[in-house]
Amino acid sequence: MGGQPTLYSFSDIEALTASLRSYILNAQKAGLERHNVFKVAVSGGSLPNILAKALLPQGNTHGDTIQWGRWEIFFADERAVPLDGADSNYRLLKEELLDKLPADAPKPKVHTIHEQYVDDVQELADQYEQVLVGSFAAKDSVRLPLFDLLLLGCGPDGHTCSLFPQHELLREADAWVVPIFDSPKPPPQRITLTLPVVTHGLRIAFVATGGNKEDILKEIFDKEEGQGLPCGLVNEGGGERVSWFTDQSAAAGVSYPRKGSL
Repeated sequence: MGGQPTLYSFSDIEALTASLRSYILNAQKAGLERHNVFKVAVSGGSLPNILAKALLPQGNTHGDTIQWGRWEIFFADERAVPLDGADSNYRLLKEELLDKLPADAPKPKVHTIHEQYVDDVQELADQYEQVLVGSFAAKDSVRLPLFDLLLLGCGPDGHTCSLFPQHELLREADAWVVPIFDSPKPPPQRITLTLPVVTHGLRIAFVATGGNKEDILKEIFDKEEGQGLPCGLVNEGGGERVSWFTDQSAAAGVSYPRKGSL
């Protein structure tokens, strides 16, 4: 795809979340102009907490308003557990962000898994793929869904979504959503967007904070072997459409050029 990912590094979490908010607002504006909705895929982990810090403050101007009623939220990956289960990414996003939206504010449309299929992970993945088909290909046949924005995390092993290093799912070329039965990180059974879907997004943002991410960021950005990790493959496939939001401790040892603001 051309171009290189942008690596932002901020002095503290407040500066990071302020810039992340601006970035998301720009993506929202483009999405609403393109098709009058804003289609976003999110991951779990520490991301929902950071999103809450970035998005819950109310904007004072028209250009700084999160238009929740026009958002469609999907999950970049999800665990094969009930929606109220302790491991559910939906539950995490609900508790950290969705439940804290103003009571009188329009609510986003949230596309959850069909929890009646959690004991059949292949069917769970197939059903979620049909959710995507209904949203992205209702009128026309498309090869891949085109998200306005994907908001992702980076694991200490370089995984993102539920795409893990050296896993066979990294080679999946056709499906939009696939099951994983042997996740090296519990719980073992999950579903995930595939690499072609992730790298097809109009904007792809990673959020990685803390000193425990320093070693993996150095590998992803500075070492050839890091390019074969899932996060490195997203960098390669997404190119200039990929932005990383990090704090100084996460990016401390990275030689790759960094920016301090949008």
